[in-house]
Amino acid sequence: MTIRGTFEGLDEAAREAVRAAGGAAFTEAGTFTHDQSVSAFTFRCQIPAGPDDGEHEATAAAMAALDGHGYSYRVLRVAVTDMRDIKIRRKGRPRTRTG
Repeated sequence: MTIRGTFEGLDEAAREAVRAAGGAAFTEAGTFTHDQSVSAFTFRCQIPAGPDDGEHEATAAAMAALDGHGYSYRVLRVAVTDMRDIKIRRKGRPRTRTG
């Protein structure tokens, strides 16, 4: 999950906490990338999915992870990538053509 948004009313201590929680990795706790002033952010979060989970369940879980950080924010955009739908091409395997 990737959530883009803006922070609202962060004091300097909160800005430092966001900087400390920064990173580009997708983790279950979530990581932030942000602009220099720590006003706009991208929150990356990995959500383990059950066999019947869909976009709604993933979005709710990611929002709960974002809320867990305790900062006031406004969401601008949410993007979901279901890793179960991604096909991986392995090196060294011949590609086959269909059609």
